[in-house]
Amino acid sequence: MLPSLFIAHGAPLLAVENNDYTNFINQLGQDLPRPKAVVLFSAHWVTEVQQLSRVDQYSTIYDFGGFDPELYTIQYPARGNHEVAEEIEDLFSKNGIAFKNDTTRGLDHGAWVVLRMLYPNADIPVISMSVNPNLTPSEQYKIGKALSDLRAKDILIIASGGTVHNLRALNWNDNGVVDSWALEFDEWLAKKLENWDLVSLYNYHSLAPHATLAVPPYGNEHFIPLFYAMGAADNNPKATLLYREFRYGNLSHSVWQFG
Repeated sequence: MLPSLFIAHGAPLLAVENNDYTNFINQLGQDLPRPKAVVLFSAHWVTEVQQLSRVDQYSTIYDFGGFDPELYTIQYPARGNHEVAEEIEDLFSKNGIAFKNDTTRGLDHGAWVVLRMLYPNADIPVISMSVNPNLTPSEQYKIGKALSDLRAKDILIIASGGTVHNLRALNWNDNGVVDSWALEFDEWLAKKLENWDLVSLYNYHSLAPHATLAVPPYGNEHFIPLFYAMGAADNNPKATLLYREFRYGNLSHSVWQFG
């Protein structure tokens, strides 16, 4: 059975960088069993009702500005998979989860930056999924849980975001010094994830140290994909930290495996 993954997509520059983090994700894509398809929840697709893609072939969305011009030339022409999309629809219906289909949207950088590092040939079908920051963590977990049986069918479930993601607090000079508040928050989070302590995790905003800095109210869409990924492994509640580092003082580059 494939695990589910939470992968931090960092800054868009990862798409053109060669560093320890990009190398790790490149290798992870080679080490994992080859999936039949990837279901990916992206922090950059926010909707009030759960949406899933019904796209034959994706365009590439450049939902950022002011970066290296090379970024705007990258294409990731992944294809969709209607059979897997229908399975997801059935699972959502059985679990009472409202959803809508999307037939036009391409892959945003939260999706294609991660996918391109894992599967550079764009030869794995993708089902793109939205997230809803206005749901409670338990509701987000429930959506992931509804898809947990897909992992036994060689379908890889990925949630793309960032455990610490506060653009207003970044140090773009990146002197290598990690802000203590970011590390304290992430270490608290790691302990709760490893113990599968859902009560504490659902209340992270009031229990975790420096929660409002690490997960600012205006930017929680990057944190909440974690709950979708956890829910997808509810039938095997085990959390393993595969990689962690920080860039720009406090931007987390972490990979969590669930299941």
